[in-house]
Amino acid sequence: MNVNPLYKRVVITGGAGFIGSHLTDLLLSKGHSVTVVDNLCGGWMKNLTEAQKHPQFRFIHADIRDRSTLQGIFEGTQWVFHLAALADIVPSIEKPRDYFETNVDGTFNILEAAKQAGVERFLYAASSSCYGIAKQYPTPETAPADPQYPYALTKYLGEQLVLHWAQVYKLPALSLRLFNVFGPRSRTTGVYGAVFGVFLAQKLRGKPYTVVGDGSQTRDFTYVGDVADAFYTAALSNLSNEFMNVGSSGHYSVNRLIELLGGPVAYIPKRPGEPDCTFADVSKIQRLLGWKAKVPFEEGIKRLLDRIDDFRDAPLWDPESIQEATKSWFQYLQK
Repeated sequence: MNVNPLYKRVVITGGAGFIGSHLTDLLLSKGHSVTVVDNLCGGWMKNLTEAQKHPQFRFIHADIRDRSTLQGIFEGTQWVFHLAALADIVPSIEKPRDYFETNVDGTFNILEAAKQAGVERFLYAASSSCYGIAKQYPTPETAPADPQYPYALTKYLGEQLVLHWAQVYKLPALSLRLFNVFGPRSRTTGVYGAVFGVFLAQKLRGKPYTVVGDGSQTRDFTYVGDVADAFYTAALSNLSNEFMNVGSSGHYSVNRLIELLGGPVAYIPKRPGEPDCTFADVSKIQRLLGWKAKVPFEEGIKRLLDRIDDFRDAPLWDPESIQEATKSWFQYLQK
């Protein structure tokens, strides 16, 4: 069989996760050959149900912290998308070593493997949490980094490694700073955190939505399909050693989200270290890549509600269980 030279051999670390699985589906649909590397601590094989039917798909169970398990995986690979990471705020406060070993040491391992394989493109999933409580909205890439907790810090350190490898070793790499990604397959397990998993589980059971503060805080909710498209667009470019925001071109209050979901509310205390607003300045990615989000917030919520049964097994949180789960959040981040 003749292989189209435009099609690439791709490795996606963390490809069984929320964003990674959508990126996997997109790349397969474009004709590329995709290998997903995942240890399944934060991802699920069910996210790859459709991908597993594709002849150009391969799954490798491996941990990015273990260099020996990465041997040979990257040979002949043209594109690497590095999405594997530990997420969540509270566990990062309680187990910072785990986060450093995965998000920093693990990123080092993937960079070295990619460099040795001579890959054509390296894309890193960075986090907008590096900005901390930003002083400028919309927040440009020139805003200072001010991580408020170990997850944010380790993702930022990972980004610094990627950009340094681009500078010193000429690895063709880009970093995308993601803002508040939402959509189908978003993570529902683990410690209290992701707002959509929490709210949709509460909606399914007819319980009040646990809204932090007064709900007026806004977030740059960006649909996961748009984020996957941003990674693909970045891979097609010739840019290197750049970092760019990926956002929706808007920001939306938690109260607006509640309006769209419908239902009663229970208010819980505002949390330290959380910004009142996240709002990406996306002029850089629009200028350099011509990329812009396409899915409106309301349409994204509709698509999510169409898949609400996916959240039936998500843990049900109430104010009391949240207070217990976020104790260390208040203990360590209170100014």
